[in-house]
Amino acid sequence: MQVELVLLVLSLLFFASIFTDKIGYKFGVPALLLFLAVGMLFGPDGIGALFNENGVGYMIQTETAEALSTIALCIILFSGGMDTKLTDIRPVMAPGVALATIGVLITALVTGVIMYYVYGWLDRYIPLSLALLMAATMSSTDSASVFSILRTNGVGLKHNLRPLLELESGANDPMAYVLTTTLIGVVTAKAAVSGLEIVQTIVIQLVMGTVIGFFFGRGLVEVMRRVRLSNESLYPIMVLTACIFIFSVTYFMKGNTYLAVYVGGLIIGNSKFTRKHQTKSFFNGLTWLSQLVMFLMLGLMVRPHEMLSWHVLLTGVIISIVMIFISRPLSVWLCMIPFRQYTANDKAFMSWVGLKGAVPIIFAIMCKAEGVPQADVLFNIIFLCTIVSLLSQGTSVSAMARKLDVATDPVKLRKLEHFDIELPEEIQSSATELEVTEQVIAKGCHLREIDIPRQTLVIMVRRGEDFFVPTGQSELQVGDQLLVLTDNDVEMANRYKAAVEEEERKLWDIQLIANTHSFVVRVWQRIRDNKPLPYISRRKQKKSEKNNVNEAAQEQTLQDPKIIITEDE
Repeated sequence: MQVELVLLVLSLLFFASIFTDKIGYKFGVPALLLFLAVGMLFGPDGIGALFNENGVGYMIQTETAEALSTIALCIILFSGGMDTKLTDIRPVMAPGVALATIGVLITALVTGVIMYYVYGWLDRYIPLSLALLMAATMSSTDSASVFSILRTNGVGLKHNLRPLLELESGANDPMAYVLTTTLIGVVTAKAAVSGLEIVQTIVIQLVMGTVIGFFFGRGLVEVMRRVRLSNESLYPIMVLTACIFIFSVTYFMKGNTYLAVYVGGLIIGNSKFTRKHQTKSFFNGLTWLSQLVMFLMLGLMVRPHEMLSWHVLLTGVIISIVMIFISRPLSVWLCMIPFRQYTANDKAFMSWVGLKGAVPIIFAIMCKAEGVPQADVLFNIIFLCTIVSLLSQGTSVSAMARKLDVATDPVKLRKLEHFDIELPEEIQSSATELEVTEQVIAKGCHLREIDIPRQTLVIMVRRGEDFFVPTGQSELQVGDQLLVLTDNDVEMANRYKAAVEEEERKLWDIQLIANTHSFVVRVWQRIRDNKPLPYISRRKQKKSEKNNVNEAAQEQTLQDPKIIITEDE
């Protein structure tokens, strides 16, 4: 296949996935589920069949899918660790570790036993070891799904539930990975493993992964503090290289690779180093790219007609019900017995956020690569369970949080759109922007006359394409954008709540011309008055507007001179 055709198809897939995010935001559907849907649409049973001579569509090789998914999950976990604050997870460390270890084990055991009897009820006998393997692949909550949904659903959570759930999702993949690899060896008769050996393997992998991630994370921070690179753009690349290095070294040292990269990201993200904001922004974009590639690729691998067989459909739905309403709640309630600070509603919400995602599918791909019996059927069942989880649980996280009274209304400040600045983490103030409207300057057009909350400072004004630092005497105009620094987030958000809601509404609107009628009237007036049209002489018009603004600024300077502080003062 030609390289140009491959790039064209990939670009179309990426565009389709990216724009589906707007649909997900509007209707509350997780973007990851839409990425899967786009992959299935262009997969072997969809549009992809039209571009293949055999009519089987685009198929991804198992080895390629496993490699790409591993790299993507490595980046997602590392970025999730970087975005997690140690101050947030310290209070929830004990319950988080309990859920990530004992909780995964309970989920796997309960689901595996029930699955064994379900297959017997369906007259399709499978060994108990294979039933436990299928359950182990789905025993962990998916970090990509949890991080994405909790951080984009716009709802805060009480009692430190968000850091607890994020810690669990980042730390329970290693436990599920150890259970899966161990049971693969048992099912394929490659190894006879005792219960003591399983426990020993789990302990060694978790300890080695934690230690390696910690020390290599600390080492990278020290290197970045002492080494000054000539090109500052190389710092994010250095951190990405460290992520891959930690993953690879941990593998050869027999530790748990996923836990190591998560701990490494946690250590690096909570340390000070050069270009930290630039690095975190780089990884935020890279994380979304990894999620897009991973879920899109997994969607391309599945054959929807195979999932619609009565056996797969019935088994998948029954297993999904068991995991959502029996296995997950049972594991949560048993693990939370020592921790009395959590209410019944907290435990119910934790039980509901047992989201599945890419990790179970990646483990299913591992089963196919290792030659596990009935691996194709297992893959389809796990894929179906993932879709059911994202549809039922992923779309209702916010509603369930409000229903159980564990939700808090987050403080929503308007995002910076006209000012490209980043504040250091040491500064606790929030940066936002405010558009000057008729209501804002209703009491007067000077800066000192507008109504802003206490502990709030306007530090810059943008007028057109020009910027200036204001004083109390500065005269504001409708359409000016104000860069605001505030320590009073709540009052600022409440006072200008309408502006924030209008900004969120625009996330869904796609408009080429905001108001067609006013645009046509404006063009007709310009033609009637023999003035240049905006789309013909745009450069000249901008130059004229800039000259007018400069003249106004010069007049303002004469009336309102800025105070200049010398070094002696």
